[in-house]
Formats: sequence, structure tokens, C-alpha cells
Amino acid sequence: MSCVEDQRTRWERNRSISIRELLTSERHYCAQLQLIVTYFVEILKAKGTLKQDVRENIFSSLPHILSVNQSLLLHMENSSFSRGFQLFSSHLHLYVTYVDNIYSAYRVLALQLKNNKAFRHFKKLQESRAEFKGHMLEDLLPLPVQRMEQYERLLQAVSANTSPLSPEFEQLTEAVSAVGVVSLRALKNRRHHENHMQLCRVQKLLKNRRSRVVRAGRWFLKEGSLLVVPIKGSETKLRMFFLFSDVLLQTKRCSRFHLTQADKFSAEHVFPLLHCQVDKVLGHTRSQGGLLSLTFPKAKLLLMSNDQESLNDWYQSLTSATRKLQSQPTLIIHKEEQRPVMNTEQQ
Repeated sequence: MSCVEDQRTRWERNRSISIRELLTSERHYCAQLQLIVTYFVEILKAKGTLKQDVRENIFSSLPHILSVNQSLLLHMENSSFSRGFQLFSSHLHLYVTYVDNIYSAYRVLALQLKNNKAFRHFKKLQESRAEFKGHMLEDLLPLPVQRMEQYERLLQAVSANTSPLSPEFEQLTEAVSAVGVVSLRALKNRRHHENHMQLCRVQKLLKNRRSRVVRAGRWFLKEGSLLVVPIKGSETKLRMFFLFSDVLLQTKRCSRFHLTQADKFSAEHVFPLLHCQVDKVLGHTRSQGGLLSLTFPKAKLLLMSNDQESLNDWYQSLTSATRKLQSQPTLIIHKEEQRPVMNTEQQ
């Protein structure tokens, strides 16, 4: 067998494996979607347990997605693989709708489970059916989002093992591109959601609400304890810092003897990063720990750590955040962040 024939044989074998995996997983995926539509969407609609707007908020475009994927599965089973995905790609707007709604669906579902006793009982009853195999509705709702990532991976494998001269190659390439757009959108939505949850977590850690952590466009980057070194006199003070994409928040842990606030922090200073200059005073050697100097228009902050790796990580994170912020053409500064920040010399 020649090298060309050997390569062609490997392509065909790898292509067959990927197509087989796509077909098998598609059958399982459609069966799971059918469970949701049959035992939740359709019965809830008939019983009226949930109002229409609430029901649509939770399940979004899922019934239409099932219909589209059943058609795709039929094409795949009839060996019209490329044609099936070509038609499927024209309906990806249904997945876009679902991807954009998924986190809203989680919130609405949680609210209904908390306040709607009839729905709570209905959900538990449906999930106890043998067909669900122990899965909860929360496990099944993200399936269309996860499926997009699977499509991208498997279609790329099929495309990579299809000859560019094949009439199917162009259809597969277009399908990979279309699915990739939705998959990327889902990834961005997940990152925004995870970031929002981090901002909410930090907000809840603060004793007071004077410093608003949750803001549009703000990203959580890092948190950790550092020693604040006074410019003049007195001892160093251990403080908890939260680094965001636009500000550095300095906080002090509340008294451990406080009944309700022992696990919280009190916000002391908010340092805007827009005009911040970061310098490593010590720590550029292999000695233990070091010192960072942060210079702001109306304040100077000296931060120390006895951990060399931690100090380097803070230096890199602060430097990266300030450079990225200062490279942006426009920036909105919030009122409370325009106020003068207390100089560390006054502490």
C-alpha cells in the first residue's frame, strides 16, 4: 500500500469514528431533550402549573431545538450527514436564543422552586421517573449549550479527515464556522456569569455597601492578604485586597468576636487604577518576599509579602490590569471613585 493510500485509509477510519460518535451522541441528546419536552414543557402547559411567560423563561426555545435536532438525526441516520448539518446551521438562531437565556432560566427556576409549592412537587415527581435515571431538571437544562461545544469538536474532527476535493468539505467547513460562533458566544456568556457571581460574592463579604463592587464592565481578577507598610513610622498592617479590572479595594477583617460580621470585611480604601504606577521595590531577586510600590495621583501605597511567588503574582496582576486599563480609549469613572483617596501616610 502506497503512502497516499495509507493516509487516505487513516482519514476514512478517523472520519468514520467521529461520525459514529456524532450519531450515537445525537441519539442520546435527542432522547434527553425529549424527556424535558414531554414530561415538563407539554405537561406543564396542559396543567397550567406555570404561567406561560414563566414556562417560556425556563425552557426558552428548547421545544423548537428538539424539532430541529430530530430532523438532523434523521439526515444523519440516512447518511446525509453534511446536508443535515447544512440545514441545521440555518436554525442556529434557536441555540443563540437558548444560550443567551440560560442563566435567566436558572434564576426563574430557582424562584419558582422557592415560591411555587405545586411546581416544586411536580418537579420532584417527574424527576423520580425511571426515564430520568436520577437526573434533575437542573442537570438537563444546560444540555443544548454543552452540545454546541461537542458539535464544534466533532465536526472539526470530521472536517479534518475529509478531502478538500470532496463536495462535502465546503458544507462541513461552513457548519464548523457557524457552530463555532454559537459555541464562542456560550463561552463568553459563561465567563460573564462567573465574573458576575464573583463580584456578588465579594459584595456580600463587605460589612457595608458604601463601596459598590457589582458594576457593568468590571472584572474580578484576584484577592489576597498583603502587609501595608506605612510611609512613616508605626507597624505594618495586614489587610485583605481585592483586585478588579479598574480598582484595587483595600479592606480590613472585622472582629472575630462580632456575632454577625466575623466573616466579613470593612472597606477602607478604593484605589482607581487608571493613573496607577506599579513598581517592584524589592522582590526582583530570589530573596524571601519583597515590596511593591503603587503610586496614585493623590496617594502612595507600599505593599509587602513574605512570599516571593505571591508577590510576583500580585506584581504581574497589577501591572497587567493597569496597562490594559490605560490602553482603553474611553473610560467611565464612577462618582465615588473620583473622590480623593486617603493617603497611606495618614494611616
